Amino acid sequence: MINNCRDFHFGTLSLTDDPVRTATQKAVAYAKERGKLISFDPNLRRPLWKDLEEAKKQILWGLSQADIVKISDEEVSFLWGCTPEEGARRLHRDYGVTLAFVTLGPEGCYYSNGTVSGRVASPTGIHVVDTTGAGDIFGGSALSRLLALHKPLEDLTGDDLEAVTRFACCAASLSTQHYGGISSVQPMSDVLEKAGL
Repeated sequence: MINNCRDFHFGTLSLTDDPVRTATQKAVAYAKERGKLISFDPNLRRPLWKDLEEAKKQILWGLSQADIVKISDEEVSFLWGCTPEEGARRLHRDYGVTLAFVTLGPEGCYYSNGTVSGRVASPTGIHVVDTTGAGDIFGGSALSRLLALHKPLEDLTGDDLEAVTRFACCAASLSTQHYGGISSVQPMSDVLEKAGL
């Protein structure tokens, strides 16, 4: 599966304990050796960790492996106690992350590739009933649009990044109008219409 993928995505749910932590680390190393894109979502779930310092250590390891990071403003605050913009700068400067998406809950998302950055607001007219899975839906939607562009990350334009982020914000927002995680994913046509793409 890793040999045939274009992007290897992981999060910290598989970094809480061994043996899955070691398996994840080996899988990331295997993917990197084969030149795959690496994407990472800290996906901090505090109750899953015996020690939040260990959670921070594992998140920072994950960041150091990634080309693309989807991180929430709450996770940025947990790690560094700073703004989303400063968090993105740290990701580029200290961890070598090429592309950062810092989600802002109902406020949308801040995106940055170190050269181009911006904010995309969440769409209006959304009646939220359940936010389960919205972060994962954002991340998956952003990755699907990035891969569909068939461009190296360094060749993405400001327009590319804005469109990817707008699509992901709309996909995540529309999902919050329905209950559940996977069951709340909305049809592509509805997301494209809401995003104006």
